[in-house]
Amino acid sequence: MVTSGFGPVVTDASDGTVTLTASLSTGWRVPKPASPDLDQRGGAAPSVWLGAPAPGGLGLPDAMPTPSQLYAPRGVWLDDDVLIAADTGNHRVLIWHDPSTVSSHGDADVVLGQPDMTTEGAQAGGRGPEAGMRLPTGVIVHDNRLVVADAWNHRILIWDSIPTVSDTAPDVVLGQADDVNVDENRGGRCGPLTMYWPFGVAVVGGWFWIADTGNRRVLGWSDVPGPTDEPEIVLGQPDAAHRDENGGELGPHSFRWPHDIAGDAERLFVADAGNHRLLNWTPAPTGDTAASNVFGQPDFVTAIEFAYRPGTASSLRFPYAIDIGNGAMAVADTANNRVLIWDETPTVATPADRVLGQLDFTTGGENRWESVLDDTLCWPYGLSLHAGRLAVADSGNNRIMVWEL
Repeated sequence: MVTSGFGPVVTDASDGTVTLTASLSTGWRVPKPASPDLDQRGGAAPSVWLGAPAPGGLGLPDAMPTPSQLYAPRGVWLDDDVLIAADTGNHRVLIWHDPSTVSSHGDADVVLGQPDMTTEGAQAGGRGPEAGMRLPTGVIVHDNRLVVADAWNHRILIWDSIPTVSDTAPDVVLGQADDVNVDENRGGRCGPLTMYWPFGVAVVGGWFWIADTGNRRVLGWSDVPGPTDEPEIVLGQPDAAHRDENGGELGPHSFRWPHDIAGDAERLFVADAGNHRLLNWTPAPTGDTAASNVFGQPDFVTAIEFAYRPGTASSLRFPYAIDIGNGAMAVADTANNRVLIWDETPTVATPADRVLGQLDFTTGGENRWESVLDDTLCWPYGLSLHAGRLAVADSGNNRIMVWEL
């Protein structure tokens, strides 16, 4: 295994191959699963593989990217109109319009963060941060506005409409004073308008949330903010000037690495990856209140990793992503190389109903210690749950997999 700054890249010399059939006329199609459809999976099956094929095992991406290749994608968005990938290792965002026509290994329509589909490197291959990115992660669409967490530029980028032309610069920058400066916390101390590795973004119940991961806090606004709008809620810290790990004390108010946010009108969930847990507020918080429930740990003051032991339907190890849709909840249990599914969004801490990427709840190997198959996972980092489909940013496998649930 080869590791990089944003997760493992697996080289597998086994002879396993994957054959996927594509049809533009049929749109989303379900190839024959590579493994038995066991009860733990609940009938879910992968349907589309975006990224380069991996015959015989996964290799490193080409030095020059293409419109269809991905390198360690960390975020994904799926709805009826677009499929969007944060192609993190290539410092760009790719957009596929009309997901109903997307087939496996297909070319993206639009690239953001690079001048063209074949350029890579941070800050638009060295051109500059004005239209460039550095390790983008979270991505969402809200009211036809595209929002991207440009994590290692310590800022959030917003386009007032989803771009249809490549190399379109963002309309709004949050977290920095302008579109040129990219220092963490604006080169100074943590404050209400600064950010440090903002990895996740979400809109929940009309509230706009940012997982300001490096500052170990979650920021909330009652609407999409402008560059000078201070957050109305700060979760995880006593105020906007502090950034202590776990707010100084592990508990129901604190985070180590808050990475993603999801919820609905009634509740809010935060994936606190560094503490190997999910925190849930029911009802959703309107201030810095204590979480109602904790998933993945026995209580609010425990943060055990549970490494190198059999997993369960309740255990978590670096959960980096969460999404809720159509009443269900999906969690990327990243270091266990699996996605956990709750058929109904839980109101209290309960075990998951289904598991994707593994054959049961006890195992957690990268690609099941086999080869790269269409239903294996290696460090899933991003999720988007929509209309019975789940898009997974399968980062270690350099691909986006869309599952039919």
